[in-house]
Amino acid sequence: MTLNKSDLVQSVIDKVHLKKKKRERQQYLFPELNCDFLSRRKASSIVNTLIEIIGGSLEKGEQVAVQGFGRFKVKFKWAGKGRNPKTGENIIIESKRIVQFKIAPKFRERLNK
Repeated sequence: MTLNKSDLVQSVIDKVHLKKKKRERQQYLFPELNCDFLSRRKASSIVNTLIEIIGGSLEKGEQVAVQGFGRFKVKFKWAGKGRNPKTGENIIIESKRIVQFKIAPKFRERLNK
């Protein structure tokens, strides 16, 4: 299963509940009613902002570390020789920057259980 942006937005809506400032009488009997749910627009804004912040930092060449998840790092690849597999022609591959991800040890342990 692939997780896309709309799935992330739905997960934020499902997991984030904001407590109401003022409790009504009914909420003492049913504490689950003592929260407001995020709207899809607000949750989408949160996810988009997070992606923009991470992307902007990577564009500047900075490293982004998410505690307990992993680290995103920009790595430079030099130009080199290559071969077109379809025609067999030798080509030169241009230099480029790539994003490298290194998983956190705690998260790797959770995945391998």
